[in-house]
Amino acid sequence: MNKTKVGYLPDEKPPVGKLLLYALQQVIVMFPATITVALITGFQVSTTIFASGLATICFTLITGKKLPLYYGSSFAYLSAISGLIAAQGFAPVDGILPKEAIQIAQFGIISSGLISIAAGFLVRLAGRGAVEKILPPCVTGPVAMIIGLTLAGNALSDAAPAAGQPQAVWIVSLATLLSTVFFSKYLKGFLGQLPLLLGATFGCLVAVIIYAIGGADYNLFRSLPAQALAASTWKLGSGSLFALPAFSLPKISWAAVAAIMPIAIATIPESTAHVYQLDIYVNDIAREKGVDKKYDMVALLDKNLIGDGICDMVAGFIGGPAGTNYGENISTMAITRVFSVPVLIVASVMAMIMSCFTPLIRVIYGIPLPVIGGLEIYLFGAIAAQGVAILIDKKCDMFSSKNIAVIASIMVLGLGIHYTFGGTINFFGIGIPAVAGAAIFGILLNLLLSIGEKKKTAE
Repeated sequence: MNKTKVGYLPDEKPPVGKLLLYALQQVIVMFPATITVALITGFQVSTTIFASGLATICFTLITGKKLPLYYGSSFAYLSAISGLIAAQGFAPVDGILPKEAIQIAQFGIISSGLISIAAGFLVRLAGRGAVEKILPPCVTGPVAMIIGLTLAGNALSDAAPAAGQPQAVWIVSLATLLSTVFFSKYLKGFLGQLPLLLGATFGCLVAVIIYAIGGADYNLFRSLPAQALAASTWKLGSGSLFALPAFSLPKISWAAVAAIMPIAIATIPESTAHVYQLDIYVNDIAREKGVDKKYDMVALLDKNLIGDGICDMVAGFIGGPAGTNYGENISTMAITRVFSVPVLIVASVMAMIMSCFTPLIRVIYGIPLPVIGGLEIYLFGAIAAQGVAILIDKKCDMFSSKNIAVIASIMVLGLGIHYTFGGTINFFGIGIPAVAGAAIFGILLNLLLSIGEKKKTAE
């Protein structure tokens, strides 16, 4: 093994000190998007964080501790959940939905897990080859790209000054972004593996300096809403130190099933693309380190999809949003070269602990939005870049008229629906989400254009 090469493979465990810091970085990377989903939908933030940690542990066990993937809340479900809640006559109060509204959505989220589980068993029965025909690189690559690019608006809205805020907000978001990029490029060794954690810390320090100079008008730090604490399942005293998240049981609603269940189709290509990304990066590190072992991530596609579905059920059962394994965390692992499964297990436990300790939740709420926005610009862009990596690594023929047609259609439909129609387009009375619609169209177009193609002989 070449020990001069820095990095950890899925079955490798860093020393305790490094393990904790790597895990903390994974938590910090996870929660911007996960918390944003909770804030947009009105779900409880603490419950959402707890659900992501619990689901990740379940996923790790289901996949035999071989897939280093972190489960977090998915943006694909935003429009479906918001539309369902509005149709049921509910509205957030101080940014948080009534308990009954969350319970109705939970039933739809649990049902969505059945789609991924069914897809996983189809993969197991039909084999990997059948999946690669349905989800070739010309589909999975651009799907990964539009996932990152459709999040670009969220990143900039977090990074830019809101109405009434000073232009100094840009200083914080740009300081976070640029410091993270510089840390990632120029720091070596152990510190070079913590660019996102260091970048977030630097961004917070800049926010502190601006607050010290400008006073209360330049305070970008946020506070914990009183209603979030009041809804806790159980509190120690006033809850100022310890409070269990606001867990709730699902309430049967077939309207929720109809609205939310189909969205799982969008996360299947996304989740599949993540496995291909892992296969590329993990085996590249193994080669560099001289490890004589093939890490066949793609062979675990069935367990990955089944795990995703069960994670949706776990999250939905306790009151968390639907989700998928996270591109942000894969980006972090690719940047830091730390693909250790033990790191993600510790990160999951950290997330669950953080969700129960009120001071930690206050810290999470307190992180300035521009700091999160600065990180998101880098991370969401990295998700899109990994889609390009899939096309390159799988040697996708970019001179093929079929491939160009599929890639072009997915890109334009996904981005066009998202930015022109607010994420959902009305198609003959059916609301089609951007990522789901683009992915399904790309899959069907690829299958249609593949009819009559001559089978290539094995090299």
